[in-house]
Amino acid sequence: MKKQLVKAISVGAMFAMVTLGLSACSNNGSAGSASGGGKNLALMVSTLNNPFFVDLSDGAKAEAKAKGYNLEVSDAQNDSATQANQISNAVSKNVGAVIINPVDSDAAGPSVSQLNSSNIPVIAIDRGVSTGKLASFVSSDNVAGGKLAAQTIAKSLGGTGEMIVLQGVPGTSAARDRGKGFEEGIKAFPGIKVVASQTANFDRAQGLDVTTNLMQAHPGVKAIFAQNDEIALGAVKALGAKAGKDVLVFGFDGTDDGLNAIKSGTMLGTVAQQPKELGKMAVDQAISVLEKKQVKKTLPVEVKIVSKDTVAEYQK
Repeated sequence: MKKQLVKAISVGAMFAMVTLGLSACSNNGSAGSASGGGKNLALMVSTLNNPFFVDLSDGAKAEAKAKGYNLEVSDAQNDSATQANQISNAVSKNVGAVIINPVDSDAAGPSVSQLNSSNIPVIAIDRGVSTGKLASFVSSDNVAGGKLAAQTIAKSLGGTGEMIVLQGVPGTSAARDRGKGFEEGIKAFPGIKVVASQTANFDRAQGLDVTTNLMQAHPGVKAIFAQNDEIALGAVKALGAKAGKDVLVFGFDGTDDGLNAIKSGTMLGTVAQQPKELGKMAVDQAISVLEKKQVKKTLPVEVKIVSKDTVAEYQK
């Protein structure tokens, strides 16, 4: 009788151990799935040395907090290798989802594939990724913005004149798409001649240096299209008293400094994005993935032209 009782207890204990083991396996399995990191999200930003991305991060942090999620923000300082290391750290921490604003759309591909292999969903924000699988891509309509910039500049010049284009970071989808839109838009104005195009890496100091050099080579230039406000503000500084008078400067982003320059008349205008809204929407997409709700593969955010006539409403 005692032997039978011991045997029954042993079988019961084994059954409990197997049940616990299966439960643990089930939990471990979900850890490798979209809900693995629980309420922990990671935002990988190309640089926080740009007011646009500071606003984007602020919008993301505010939304994550409001929804009860933790958001860790990493600044890659415009270095692809640094961003790759930050993503590897996120994988080791087993975060629930990663929101990436890539330094370089091509270079980010292997890191996104690493996240895919770890079953960590990836949402790209502002800039796309060339390879790897994205759960969602939240971005302003950069092609449309480039077209609007071209049309506005050309009309302000009366359809004729020389101009230069200051490009963003090579390899980023934002620079490519803004450039593509501008090229498509300017074709409608054969009297406008783009005499030079050069990268200034979305950086204000480089915008100043590149503008100084290009204006010396092309003194007859009447307008500059800069692919973000930081470059545009560098161009304004390089032009000095000519900015807004002899040479029209047009930016892209709608940052506070850019809006102030439009108000003062040193910038003709800018293509306004909504960085805080971009950050908010990206977090919402990440949460939807984790909570197994419907997610949009691409989520375009409307852009608008800001001029001296409309700048006051954007500064409210």
